[in-house]
Amino acid sequence: MTGRLRIAAVVVVLAAAVAGCNSARNEAAYVERPVEELYNQAMDNLVGGDYATAAQNFDEVERQHPYSIWATRAQLMTAFSHYQANKFDDAVIAAQRYIQLHPGSDDVAYAYYLIAVSYYEQIVDVGRDQKLTELALNGLDDVMRRFPESEYARDARLKIDLTRDHLAGKEMEIGRYYQRRREELAALNRFKQVIVDYQTTTHVPEALHRLTEVYLALGLQSEAQSAAAVLGFNYPGSEWYGDAYRLLRGENLEPVEDEGSFISRTFRRVF
Repeated sequence: MTGRLRIAAVVVVLAAAVAGCNSARNEAAYVERPVEELYNQAMDNLVGGDYATAAQNFDEVERQHPYSIWATRAQLMTAFSHYQANKFDDAVIAAQRYIQLHPGSDDVAYAYYLIAVSYYEQIVDVGRDQKLTELALNGLDDVMRRFPESEYARDARLKIDLTRDHLAGKEMEIGRYYQRRREELAALNRFKQVIVDYQTTTHVPEALHRLTEVYLALGLQSEAQSAAAVLGFNYPGSEWYGDAYRLLRGENLEPVEDEGSFISRTFRRVF
């Protein structure tokens, strides 16, 4: 046997030996345990803050006892453990799997809620892409629509308000950017979107003020007067109204509402 062949033979023998050891080790590692013991161990991990181990042990409950009632519970607890560990993508995947397997479960409302809050926890500042904010809003709306009387719906309602305010803030940031660049039509569309889609958010007073500015820049005095008048009527104590009023007075104009204007029609429809 040549040297090269002897080396090859030794490698094959060693590989087989290692594989045998690994196989024996894996077999030794797998020990079937009572389902209650596995589940309680996972709960102890969860309570103790070891969320990664908790998720693994909840998975083990399902792996060893897939047809038990504990397995169904463990699937949802796996999603919760991932959420607690800030592994939000894993939490969403686990919760979606639970919904697919148990659409009629009494706990399915919580699975939907867990998906929504997993996206909600990942909302970033308004200077960045808002895809996750939109996913959070869709998920929270889903909870409200499917389970309006549930305890999760009440929390979802509060989070929806904050999420919508965040999306409105993004539109305002983009609108201000266009306004600084003297791209008035692009800015106008962003500020209008805040008025149309996010009427109950905290950004509406500023949006009306910005519309006053943009309309004046475009020479649309009647629309500017209407924007300021609606701002003054709905938010009389706002600093934005004071700024809008002074802006109009600088042009020898007064806040006067034109009931046929876009602003007036929009606010009549909403309020």
